Amino acid sequence: MKHIDYIIVGDGYAGLFFAHQLIKHNKPFVLFSEGRKSASQVSAGIINPVVLKKFTTFWKAQEQIDFLKNTLTEIESYTGKNYLINSPIHRIFHDENEQNLWVKKSKNEELSSFLDEKFDHLEVVKNDFNTGKVNQSARLKVSGFFMDLFDFLEKKAFLVKEKFDYGKVEASEGIYKDFQFKNIIFCEGMGVKENPFFSDIAVVPNKGHHIKVKLSEAIPKDITIKKKHFLFPTDNGLHFYGGTYDREQLHHHVDESAVAQLVNGLSEIYPHDFEVEEVNFGFRPTVKDRRPIIGRHESFKNLYVFNGLGARGILNGCYFSHSLYQFIEENIPLHEEVSSDRFKPEAKS
Repeated sequence: MKHIDYIIVGDGYAGLFFAHQLIKHNKPFVLFSEGRKSASQVSAGIINPVVLKKFTTFWKAQEQIDFLKNTLTEIESYTGKNYLINSPIHRIFHDENEQNLWVKKSKNEELSSFLDEKFDHLEVVKNDFNTGKVNQSARLKVSGFFMDLFDFLEKKAFLVKEKFDYGKVEASEGIYKDFQFKNIIFCEGMGVKENPFFSDIAVVPNKGHHIKVKLSEAIPKDITIKKKHFLFPTDNGLHFYGGTYDREQLHHHVDESAVAQLVNGLSEIYPHDFEVEEVNFGFRPTVKDRRPIIGRHESFKNLYVFNGLGARGILNGCYFSHSLYQFIEENIPLHEEVSSDRFKPEAKS
C-alpha cells in the first residue's frame, strides 16, 4: 500500500495547477490521466483581463493576472521553461461608437491598467476603425505547458496513466486500489457528469471549435488579433482562429456549421487567401454565474471538486488551485462566490 496525501483526477488546467500547489508544498500525490486531450489541452491559451464584448473586467482580474505570472515563474524553476507568450490582444473596433466606449472605459479606475488609450492600425487585416490594445494580456504556450508538466510528473512517478475507477474508492477508509490517501480532488471538466460523488454539480457543457489555417499573407507577429474570434500564430507555421461557443450542438464530432462560422469570421478581417488545415473542438465546463465550483463532498469529507473553469481556465485554474489548497490544508474558507455551497437551497434564500 502506497501512502500519499492526494489523488488528483483530471489532467486539465485545474488538475495541473493544483498539482503545482502540491509540488510547491512537498505533498506526496498522484495524478490520474486517461491520456485523452482535454478541453484545456486544445484551448487557445488566452490570458485576458477584459471582457472584449463589453469592455469590462471581472472579479479579481488583476489578482489573478499577478498570481499567474508568479506561478509560471515557480513552474519554470522545475521544468526549465517559460510558458508565457507576451502577445497582447489587439481588439478590432467595429465602429466609432466602440472607439468612444473604449476611451470612456479606459478612464475607469478598474480598467485603466488594462485598456490602452492609444489606438493602433494593423497591416494586412481589415481594421478600418483601428484597434485597441489590452495591456497585461498574453498567451500561454499550451502544448509546451502540458507536455513538459506531464513529463515532469511521469519522471517523479506522480503520473498514473489510466482511467480512474470510481467503484474502487473506499472513501471512509481513505483507500483507492493500492493507495492510502488523505484527499481526492476531482478536476474532470465535463467528465464530472460520470462521477457518482459529484455528478449533480451545476456545470453545463459549452462546445468550442477552432481552426488552424495557412495564411497566404503574413500578419503582424507578437500580437493576438481579436474581433469575433482570436487569431494568432502557432509554432508550426499555421495560425489559430477561434473559438466558438455552442450549448446546443453537443455531439462528439466536428460541427460543420461551426467551421463555416469560423471561416466566415476570418474572411471578414483577413481579405487574402487561406486554407483550413485542422479543426479541433472541446467541451468547456461552464457555470451559470461564470465562476468556478469548488467544494467538499457533504458525506465524504476527504473528497473535493474543482470544476467549472469555463473560458478563463488558465486564470481560474491557477488562482483558485491555491484557494482550494488553503481550504484543505489551512482551513481558510473558500470565497462564497466560488464555493459549491452557493447552490444549496439555504444559500439561495
